[in-house]
Amino acid sequence: MTVNAEVVRSPSRRVHVGDVVVLRAPPPAPVADVAEDIPLAILFEDRHLIVLDKPAGLVVHPATSHERGTLVNALLHHCGPEALAIGGERRPGIVHRLDKDTSGVMVVAKDEPTLVGLQEQFAAHSLTRRYLALVEGVLPEEGTYRTLYGRHSYDRKRFSSKVRSGKTAVTHYRVVERLPGATLLEARLETGRTHQIRVHFADHGHPVVGDVTYGKKSKDARLRGIAAKLGRQALHAAVLGFRHPVTGEWIERRTEPPDDMQRALASLRAGM
Repeated sequence: MTVNAEVVRSPSRRVHVGDVVVLRAPPPAPVADVAEDIPLAILFEDRHLIVLDKPAGLVVHPATSHERGTLVNALLHHCGPEALAIGGERRPGIVHRLDKDTSGVMVVAKDEPTLVGLQEQFAAHSLTRRYLALVEGVLPEEGTYRTLYGRHSYDRKRFSSKVRSGKTAVTHYRVVERLPGATLLEARLETGRTHQIRVHFADHGHPVVGDVTYGKKSKDARLRGIAAKLGRQALHAAVLGFRHPVTGEWIERRTEPPDDMQRALASLRAGM
C-alpha cells in the first residue's frame, strides 16, 4: 500500500483528506478441488446429468470453511473432472443446492447445455420441488406464504421475510400429519430463495424443529429433546421433478426422510 506514492508498512499511519491511497492486493491463489471417494446415493444417471439423494451433514460445494469432504469432491471422483468442467469455480455442475443439514433429492449437470437447460427451468419455476418439514405448532390444513424476501436487518448471514424491499418468495404447504406439539408438512416451492422454507415458517411462528438458526428454544420439553437428538433441522427435499434438457423426458424422483428424521417422527407418534 502507498499513501501519496510513499510505501506504507505501519498500520498506525494516519491519512488525511486529500491523500491518495493505493492498495494492490495479491492475486487469488489458484483453487484445485480434489476428487474424494465419498459414497453417493444415485437415483438416476445418464451422460448428461445425475440425480442423487444428499444426506444431511454433507456440504454441497467447497468453501473456505469446508475445503474437503463436499458433494463436489464426491462428484469429481464419481464422474471425473471432464464431466463436471462447467458451472464456475468450486461449483462444477451445480444447478441448485441444499443446506448442509437438509437432506434430499438434487440434480447435477454434466455438460453445459444440460446446465443451462436446468437453470432455465429453475428460473421459470417449471420444476416440481416438494419438501417434508416437521414444524412446531398447529397450522391450517393448507396455506401459502407470499412475501418479500431479503437479508436480515442486523444479521447478514440470515434471511427474513419481514423486509420492506426485496425479491418475492412463495411457499405453498399442506398438512401431512398432525403430531403432539408439531405438524408434518409438505411444502412446495414456487420460488427458491436461500433458506426459504425455514424462514417462512419461522417468521410465521412455526419454526422447523431443530433449526438453531431461525428457531428458538421450544417451550415443549418433548420437542426440545427430539431436536437435541436430531441435531439438525427436520427438513427433507422429498421430490424433484424436471424436464430432461436433452431428451425431453420428464424425470421425477422421490425419497423418504432419512433415519434420524424418521426416529423424530416415531418419537412424536409414540406420545399420541
